[in-house]
Amino acid sequence: MNTPAPAIRAAIVGFGWWGKILAGYLGNSELMRPVLVVEPEAAGRASAASMGLATCVTFEEAISRDDVDAVILCSPHRFHSEQIIAAAKAGKHVFCEKPLCTTAAEADAAISAVIAAGVQLGIGHERRFEPAIIELRRRFACGEFGTLLSMEGNFSQDKFLDLPPDNWRLSPVLAPVGPLSATGIHLVDLAIAVFGKPSEVWARLATRGTNFANGDTLTITLAFENGTTALLTAILATPFMGRVCVFGSKGWFDIRDRTHPEHPTGWDVTTTLRDGGGETRFFAPHPAVRDNLEAFARAAQGGAPYPVSHDEMSANVRTFEAIIRSVGRGGIERI
Repeated sequence: MNTPAPAIRAAIVGFGWWGKILAGYLGNSELMRPVLVVEPEAAGRASAASMGLATCVTFEEAISRDDVDAVILCSPHRFHSEQIIAAAKAGKHVFCEKPLCTTAAEADAAISAVIAAGVQLGIGHERRFEPAIIELRRRFACGEFGTLLSMEGNFSQDKFLDLPPDNWRLSPVLAPVGPLSATGIHLVDLAIAVFGKPSEVWARLATRGTNFANGDTLTITLAFENGTTALLTAILATPFMGRVCVFGSKGWFDIRDRTHPEHPTGWDVTTTLRDGGGETRFFAPHPAVRDNLEAFARAAQGGAPYPVSHDEMSANVRTFEAIIRSVGRGGIERI
């Protein structure tokens, strides 16, 4: 009988809203467990301690410890590249919340560092792990819905309305094009997962329902090398809405989230085929966030390869950068 690999011991870097969510999802995981929280704020350290987690103040201390195998980055975007590089050099696996980086140069340096160190890199695009998305990709890949044509996606929320104005998530410097880094980047990743390599983008940002300095309403038209197109919207001034619909020459597949992915309550899926009529199904709640973390842990243990490739991560960051350019210049940008 093979002995199971020991659980990956992880340090969570940043213990705000999402850091706490990840700690909760890992509470009963046999593949990865949080052993340390890196948090400069005393309130965050107190919150971690109340969950029975050890704490420290600096990232450098975490990556120097022998009882830490991996870091989970829930830090502001501007720190991601340098933290990935430092962790890789210290021999630590890295799971990074989205966006991986904000520029292609940062992403290239980060990916090169993990390759050179031979450590695993994971990315917080848990929507790929939702059962309905998995089925969508499988059925389109086998040709059931014909030739891929286009995708429509929306991922909106109003959670940021409760943030203080000086929160980094509302900063045009620390989080440029706010709806993109908050929710829109998930849709960009799904479009890449389905359609492949993007080639051009046109994007428009507006501030319509808030006073957010980095905008609250984003629309994106994303073109792909294979001729497909994705029409994506991300809004931070309306109640939660999550929808993905992919169209093919023989039919379409529409997914609607019942609640925000942090606490999923299931998905309503409608499919229509020209020759097979229509069908509506309910997909039960599923911990896609934990599935993503555990896929990362398996790969770090030498098991199944992590299902998001470095090329896809790079394409996502390059698209992120091109969207920001398009918003600033007002035109179509090459990726």
